[in-house]
Amino acid sequence: MYYHHIEVKVNTTHKPSYFTGSMIRGAMGYALKKVTCINPSYNCEGCFAQSSCLFYKSYEAKNSFHKYRFDIELGSGKFDFGLYLFDDACDGLPYVLSALEMVLKSNGLTKHNYTFKNIEFFLNGESIHENGAFKSLDILPKVFKVDSYCPNVKIRLHTPLRIKKNNRFLKDDVDLEDILRSIYQKEQEFNSGEKVFKLDYTPSYETVVKALSYKSLTRNSNRQKQRMKMDGIVGELAFMGLDERSYELLKLGEIIGVGKQTVMGLGKIEVMDLN
Repeated sequence: MYYHHIEVKVNTTHKPSYFTGSMIRGAMGYALKKVTCINPSYNCEGCFAQSSCLFYKSYEAKNSFHKYRFDIELGSGKFDFGLYLFDDACDGLPYVLSALEMVLKSNGLTKHNYTFKNIEFFLNGESIHENGAFKSLDILPKVFKVDSYCPNVKIRLHTPLRIKKNNRFLKDDVDLEDILRSIYQKEQEFNSGEKVFKLDYTPSYETVVKALSYKSLTRNSNRQKQRMKMDGIVGELAFMGLDERSYELLKLGEIIGVGKQTVMGLGKIEVMDLN
């Protein structure tokens, strides 16, 4: 898997809401349609360009793994955010950057439509914006690979983890298998388009400690005209004697996210080696 990681730093005294993921994703969707749509009717339904349309595949396509994920921090008090693009979504990088610039400089964010002048853009760690304009984008995507292995790890759930088990969202606890299964399902759909429901191996590990809590979170849905629950599990888990395949899946989860609503920034995990 190859990917781009865009980082956006916004220097402003304005303050955003506690959860910015839904707002930024919605704003980018509106702008992305503006910069990509070639259909005179401006209507996605029945459009002749669906199969190649970056907006359609990112926002309108149903029951599929969307090849991007916003990277946000809850309650940061900043408009800063990140955005991952995966595989062929990387080909749409110029359109994505154009849409993000439109959002931040012209369309605005929040109900106050705040716009910003002092913005920094980074691509895979390199600055790509200077004197108010983008520089050359001759930067290759990163290739996902795991070069190390540690059997003892701590997993930090930074944003609410929303995983369904037996048709219910987990609230009180989550097991390592639940996390691994979610990542594996995304990996298989990502690689082959196939939907799987079980791991193809048996993980090996010992649970050391869990420090988890349930986080209440909501967002406003413009499409459904109501507030939507985005609750999930946050906290930390530590494991000893973890097998190498599980370690690799967890490292992949750091990139693609875990569980549902990852496109909005939920399911963000960090895997720390415990030496």
